Amino acid sequence: MAKREIKFSLIYRDMWQSSGKYQPRVDQLTKIAPVIVDMGCFARIETNGGAFEQVQLLYGENPNKAVREWTQAFNDAGIQTHMLERALNGIRMFPVPADVRHLMYQVKKAQGTDIARSFDGLNDHRNLELSVKYAKEAGMISQVALSITYSKIHTVDYYMKIVDKAVEYGADEICLKDMAGIGRPVTLGKLVNAIKKKYPKILVQYHGHSGPGFSVASMIEVAKAGADIVDTAMEPLSWGMVHPDVITIREMLDDAGFLVPEINMEAYMEARHLTQTFIDDFLGHWINPKNRYMSSLMIQSGLPGGMMGSLMADLKGVQQGINLSLKAAGKKELSEDELLVKLFEEVAYVWPKLGYPPLVTPFSQYVKNVALLNIVHMAKGEPRYSTIDENTWNMILGKAGKLPGPLAPEIVELAKKQGREFYTGNPQDAYPDELDKYRKEMEENDWELGENDEELFEFAMHETQYRDYKSGLAKERFQHDLEKFRAEEHEPTKSKVSVTEKAKPKRSSYNKDKVEFPVAMIGFLLYTMNNRQIEDNKSSSNGNDVWSAIGFWRNNMKIDVAYGEKEIPVYINKVKNKEYEFEIEGDIYNAEMLHIEKGEVDFKIGEDSYMAEFAKGDENFTKVKINEGEFQFMRHDLLDADVAAHEEEVSGDDTNKIIAPIPGRVFKIEVKEGDEVKKGDLVMVIEAMKMENNITASKDCKITKLLVDLHEMVEAGNALADIE
Repeated sequence: MAKREIKFSLIYRDMWQSSGKYQPRVDQLTKIAPVIVDMGCFARIETNGGAFEQVQLLYGENPNKAVREWTQAFNDAGIQTHMLERALNGIRMFPVPADVRHLMYQVKKAQGTDIARSFDGLNDHRNLELSVKYAKEAGMISQVALSITYSKIHTVDYYMKIVDKAVEYGADEICLKDMAGIGRPVTLGKLVNAIKKKYPKILVQYHGHSGPGFSVASMIEVAKAGADIVDTAMEPLSWGMVHPDVITIREMLDDAGFLVPEINMEAYMEARHLTQTFIDDFLGHWINPKNRYMSSLMIQSGLPGGMMGSLMADLKGVQQGINLSLKAAGKKELSEDELLVKLFEEVAYVWPKLGYPPLVTPFSQYVKNVALLNIVHMAKGEPRYSTIDENTWNMILGKAGKLPGPLAPEIVELAKKQGREFYTGNPQDAYPDELDKYRKEMEENDWELGENDEELFEFAMHETQYRDYKSGLAKERFQHDLEKFRAEEHEPTKSKVSVTEKAKPKRSSYNKDKVEFPVAMIGFLLYTMNNRQIEDNKSSSNGNDVWSAIGFWRNNMKIDVAYGEKEIPVYINKVKNKEYEFEIEGDIYNAEMLHIEKGEVDFKIGEDSYMAEFAKGDENFTKVKINEGEFQFMRHDLLDADVAAHEEEVSGDDTNKIIAPIPGRVFKIEVKEGDEVKKGDLVMVIEAMKMENNITASKDCKITKLLVDLHEMVEAGNALADIE
């Protein structure tokens, strides 16, 4: 009896998305593409889709050029290329109008993509119907991907009903997208067997992350059941939160009696070497080492490995705020690992309440954000579900598709309490066409629409990132972040600054002249932005420093400082680890923090060094003493303005303020000073964790003072507004 053939697909794009924030640039991709071809073992490569194009925009690069050049070598070699797209959500995190979706397939086929791998995060076949139709109209192979998860309702019969609809719509192939790797091997084998038995001519492909440890067993089970292609990865980025390495899978299937291709090991080693050079070049700065680990904790939460990089950044961003609240309540603070376990437990609790949405992009992010914000609010003594972003509400209400399971009564009651209506129509109908709007703006801006309208598509799909790309802001941000990382890498030591770790500097050479208020103000800001380092030496992200607490870029941060009767806006840019650029009343000051301990900070401005001392001032002000001069300042963006050496740490709660529960950018301000708001009314929107997060009033109150500006960066725990 002849051996049955199993083919391999390489998920090189997904390897990077799962491991960090970035993927290789187009020049690096085109360098490795011919080497991957020379390996001779891959029938397919997943080249684009998902976050690929957003990443290129974040570099300040043209994503259309990246797709064309990256796919070219595979097209020339006869290796099929496939993209990942999210049905109703296209290749972004929220719904896409039908005309933009339709254009996507035309553009991607023209750029060299052969197969459209289409999945719907809720497995709603209505969202997949247009994906199949549009892909086939464009001349692409339509592959419908089932979002695999494990629960009492996600049975073989459940998935076969989706397969039946996909075949009815005209899908050419079926993929089992086991994005978290939690599909149980035997059950997956039964599913593949059922598909092959009912539709023997349908090609079946398996895609499974190795995070919780099931995927190797799953691959042998689906292969025995009739799967045609399995997705693999390559070291140094295989395993962990991505896919098993192709060498392991090849040897396993060969031993099991399947016909599998040979691997050109010389080319494999070169591809491995090039991948490592990309990591060493700059990508390694954004790769969290924990993403390389496999963990059975993932089985409980079901979160996909592909979001672990952003998840770890989110945890660091909110950890300080949570611990402030716990400390204020006399409770034990949480380490990062303890917080991670708590988050997994909360996800497992929340997931059934939200109707069992498969935990795949974007719904994995929605569920994770609800769970994380629940932890934030419960630490403050507030109820679960105090903050739910609008995209998550759209999922709950049915605007993204039909949830697999029922909503918990408390979620239904919360929706009714907020006056929200449930939607039962076709999700696509809720999002009208928009291409004409974007076409008109591009023509007004004299922007090229691009070959086959590819630039028009990119603008309509990724509006915010495309604007930043066109303005040059994206490239500036990326270069700034990269230069910061490289500067920190070459510092002689990364140890924390503390009174116990570092002796006091010699101050005999310090400037002894009388100083003006900007010098004292800089000392005050350096101290208040870094003073938590004194008592917490575990991680630099635990300081008040927003650059360390936030997982995305900004050019500068604005802080309003009260000095006497004046309110002075100060613009701050962090140049290197301890170097800052301050703009005060139009003047630029380059400063470096030299040393910090309780009640003191040493710093340089230009060639002059100073030492500032801090004590409690009048009312909420802090007294700053430099040489013989005394000044008093107050920061409105801190929960407390008192940062004196002998004062207690800030409280995690303030009944007279609206507090940011998470770090992020002020995206919208929905109130003005003097407005009276009711409990639950929208006050602001903070853009963070890939979502727009609504900040609502916790009680009936009056907005007496807004403490932040539009687009300002805030930290978890910052006061956003004074209320009474």
